[in-house]
Amino acid sequence: MEKKRIHIESLINAPLDLVWDTYNNPEDIKQWNHASDDWHCPSSQNDLRVGGKFNNKMAAKDGSFEFDFEGTYTEVTPKNSISYVLGDNRTTDMKFQDENGKTKVLIDFDAEETNPEEMQREGWQSILDNFKKHVESKA
Repeated sequence: MEKKRIHIESLINAPLDLVWDTYNNPEDIKQWNHASDDWHCPSSQNDLRVGGKFNNKMAAKDGSFEFDFEGTYTEVTPKNSISYVLGDNRTTDMKFQDENGKTKVLIDFDAEETNPEEMQREGWQSILDNFKKHVESKA
């Protein structure tokens, strides 16, 4: 069965170098990688290379729930694109595009089958929006 793909994107008012570095730096990831204010990312590990792994712990601030968002990189083209596969074999493809000093980030990912597609899109978009705010605060 073919997996449904979901697309999100954001235009970030920051240069490509800063966007790339901030997206992949574990100390920065802990600052932006959450979908709502009652969640956080207490730990992040990132080995950004083909075959390398990442693991970002996502946790409710009240301690009621946490999970590891982890995967393995299948393609890394610095300052251009990243692809990875999650533990359940869903894939994600990202593109980073210079737009006259701003950076467009495009993400396409396989939907999972537990939650509605719109909920998944909103959750991932919310995380990307938090990333945008974090990067722009550094620019």
